[in-house]
Amino acid sequence: MPSLTKRDLILEITNQLSHRELSQAIVTEVIDQLMECVTDRLCNGEKVIIRNFGVFQAIESKAKLGRNPRNPSKTYDIPATAVVKFRPGKELKEKVARSLPLIREKRA
Repeated sequence: MPSLTKRDLILEITNQLSHRELSQAIVTEVIDQLMECVTDRLCNGEKVIIRNFGVFQAIESKAKLGRNPRNPSKTYDIPATAVVKFRPGKELKEKVARSLPLIREKRA
């Protein structure tokens, strides 16, 4: 299944806004600044809320005990760490839910 890369995103936005005469360099800079801003806010423990899209939040994954599948008797500690959680917004959830037939078609 194909994926959308940062480069693809830049090209798509540049093409869609071609009537505004935005260069790829400007679009790249805007996307880079967006990602940097979101990252900085998450690192400061803040939520990032993008209306109709979703909420990004840094949360703590608790420490746990792990096991090696090849040697289940051996255990090791997995330390607590910060991870990013994403909750999709209502509009995004609804749009993705409507795309189920297309997703099934591409999977088949």
